[in-house]
Amino acid sequence: MFKPIITLGVIATLAACAGNTARLDMSQVKSDLSLWAAVSSAMVRTVSLPTYAAAEELAIENPEGLIASDADVLWADDPVRAVTLSIARNLGDILSAQIGPEPWPFVGLPDAAIDVRVSRMVTGADGNFDLEGQFYVGGDGIDYPNSTSTFTITEPVRVPTPAGIADAQARAILALSEQIARKLDR
Repeated sequence: MFKPIITLGVIATLAACAGNTARLDMSQVKSDLSLWAAVSSAMVRTVSLPTYAAAEELAIENPEGLIASDADVLWADDPVRAVTLSIARNLGDILSAQIGPEPWPFVGLPDAAIDVRVSRMVTGADGNFDLEGQFYVGGDGIDYPNSTSTFTITEPVRVPTPAGIADAQARAILALSEQIARKLDR
């Protein structure tokens, strides 16, 4: 009889010490673009993010240039998964093609693959959200040229809150998606 009381007491104490962790969902922003794709299908490979951006904690650059994370504010979804799905969803909305994330969810193979490698993805000390890196588009077995492009996207954080950062990130990912869509445009 004594053990269950101690166990419940320990659980209650641990729960009180754990604190409240807030989860931040990346907002979705809709594009006004509507383009005809040069391919009928394309797969967005799993996006490669820097370690700090792939972590669950919200990362922000301080004035000294150090990137710090806040364990009290966590992303609601795995950042790699969320960015990959967001780009696939954006491209699907913009392009006249069947778009899906890796692993390819459809029967057969896609005509092209899109590989995004992010080198910087953080809210800078200047109050802007920065998204930089390269993306590659390649065709497999079709007459479509392989290409590489760099991107440097800066979106202002309109409200200096976690939700404001999530909004700026969503706008930056949409801008990247539109750049990729233009590369796949006829």
